[in-house]
Amino acid sequence: MKRLFFILIVLVGFGAADVANAQEVNTELYTKDHVPNRKPIPYAHVREADVLWAKKIWRVIDLREKINLPMYYPTTQMDNRYSLIDLLIYGIKYEGLTAYSTSTEDEFQVALTLDQVMREMGAVSDTQQIRNAETGLYEDKIIEGKIQSTDIKQVMLKEIWFFDRKYSRMDVRIIGLCPIREFVPSDAGENAQIRKTQAFWIYFPEARGLFARHEIFNPRNDAQRRTYDDIFIKRYFGSYIYKEANVYDNRGIEEYTAGMEAMMESERIKQSIFEKEHDMWEF
Repeated sequence: MKRLFFILIVLVGFGAADVANAQEVNTELYTKDHVPNRKPIPYAHVREADVLWAKKIWRVIDLREKINLPMYYPTTQMDNRYSLIDLLIYGIKYEGLTAYSTSTEDEFQVALTLDQVMREMGAVSDTQQIRNAETGLYEDKIIEGKIQSTDIKQVMLKEIWFFDRKYSRMDVRIIGLCPIREFVPSDAGENAQIRKTQAFWIYFPEARGLFARHEIFNPRNDAQRRTYDDIFIKRYFGSYIYKEANVYDNRGIEEYTAGMEAMMESERIKQSIFEKEHDMWEF
């Protein structure tokens, strides 16, 4: 009996040693301490008297473009990396990040609860008839909804371009971002069409701390990865202008033109901002 007890203790000891060894496994060359402890660089102070010109712009980032793919992948957490939408959901769940309703457009007035965010993302609980293996009878069972992050194909940005005479330069501040969900309704028939809806708005300055602590894939160098804050602040993304502030209730470009003319209008607005900076200089 004592011999059996001794053998059990030895086996438990080896098992504990195996667990300890498993916890010490490190697949990296070094422990990454820089990015998890990073803080966003504060914006420079802007005085009202120094802003000679400003314009609100809404643009769309298509995550399917090659330059934007690092924000679309990974579809599941990998190598301590999140896709943009998964990172936002993580921030809402665990970091206290506030999501705002799209019912008030982009004014950040109505905060959403986590359940409301899940509903906007299509993660709605459903009751299904499941057969009981023991009794053979069908019983009602609640199936929890699951977020399909791959439904987010685009992200809308609201930003303000302005000319600061103190630094004699054109600058930009991102105000908020809104994931755009593309999906086929589950109750639709065979000829169902893809629906496109705005999920929720995130106030960008509030999310900068979260973005600065999470890196994004760098296809050229794994040792020099950028963070999400770097991507947005340094403008490492492709996008097109969706609308600009205007007297017609800030109508979008697609409301008064379409096709190739809509693309040309988007480029015209982009070029006008570029030329505005040149017009502020005297030679």
